Amino acid sequence: MSLICRVIKRQSYTVEEAHEKLKRYCAYQERCHQDVKKKLKSMNMIDEAIDHIIVRLIEEDYLNEARFARTFVRGKFRIKKWGRYRLVSELQKRGLSKFTIKDAISEIKELEYIETFDALAEKRLASLKETNPLKKKRKLADYLLYRGWETHLVYAKVKELIP
Repeated sequence: MSLICRVIKRQSYTVEEAHEKLKRYCAYQERCHQDVKKKLKSMNMIDEAIDHIIVRLIEEDYLNEARFARTFVRGKFRIKKWGRYRLVSELQKRGLSKFTIKDAISEIKELEYIETFDALAEKRLASLKETNPLKKKRKLADYLLYRGWETHLVYAKVKELIP
């Protein structure tokens, strides 16, 4: 029995070609440094070229971690209804500094945050089919905690909604 191996030909890029490709990549959507570095590594670029391209993208303002963090926080909060814990955790996974994270999180207005939390909790409660009140409380709490809402808010809301 013969073993057939396929050799996958990987395309190689010059620094200029990679730079142009990454300009389009960053212009399409805000990216963090980690995303760009991962993309360049997948393009088989060497470390010196990666550093050079990242510096150029920053100088040309295609890459800005503070702008990325603010955009990320706004989007995930408004669209996916994530709480602060989840937002902070996701930004830390992307290697952003504590200052950048704190600055981005501070853009969420407290009133909007609480209103979003209340609406999300009530919507989820309405969709639960569970009849046992203890199981219902657990399911609601787990859902809100998974989305990154603070525990004191979650348990107070669960207690308020399901006596």
